[in-house]
Amino acid sequence: MESQRRKTYTCGTICLKYLLLLFNILFWLAGGVVLGVGVWTLVEKSDYISLLNSSFYSASAYILIAAGLIVIVTGIIGCCATLKELKSLLIVYLILLLCIFLLEIIAGVLAYINYQECFPFCYQLDEELRQNLKLTMQQKYQQPEEQSITQAVDKLQQEFKCCGSNNFSDWRESVWIQAADNQRLVPDSCCKTPAELCGRRDHPSNIYNIEGGCIMKLEDFILSQLYILGAVGIGIAFLQLVGMMFTFCLYHKLKEDPY
Repeated sequence: MESQRRKTYTCGTICLKYLLLLFNILFWLAGGVVLGVGVWTLVEKSDYISLLNSSFYSASAYILIAAGLIVIVTGIIGCCATLKELKSLLIVYLILLLCIFLLEIIAGVLAYINYQECFPFCYQLDEELRQNLKLTMQQKYQQPEEQSITQAVDKLQQEFKCCGSNNFSDWRESVWIQAADNQRLVPDSCCKTPAELCGRRDHPSNIYNIEGGCIMKLEDFILSQLYILGAVGIGIAFLQLVGMMFTFCLYHKLKEDPY
């Protein structure tokens, strides 16, 4: 009877070890995806996010990178604790999972509270960002020592198939367009088929003329990034609950089972 009971405990411990290892593999993958999305955002999208003159949006990429690194490191600790059957390290792992989970909950609650508090003023904030983008495009495009801004604007207009901050008419007040030697009405990057001096015609058949302009497209992109942050947070939080349950069960099994 005693040997059968010990065998049951041993099988239970082994099953929990494999379940916890499987959880850590999923945790690692989640951390790698989060880290990859953050790095991709910084490498591929940081050029035109910087046009908004706001650190809030670029901060989301750094949050993703930090979250990915923390998840990967925590997963390594979990694997070591599981393979070596170190009860003290399992406690550390459990505490780390709990702390990350609580931080995610606190961050979510604060974000919700801040959104509710800003609600009457959100439109004003949005309008301020629109004006910042418009002024940046009008005053800094194709100006000396502003090559990064010029490249970012060209990339923004070509990638999002848009022209101007709100619409193509914004370019009429541009310092560069108003220059005496300039033959263009809009930058060449506004053209559906970019070519030298194609910006001399601003007819809708020649240039991108979408409602809302580039700012609308950029806002949609930023919102999608925020949705990714939310989805990642919910997914990791769910994984953490499962991991905490497995870790707690394995810790008790190791205390009861001399295996």
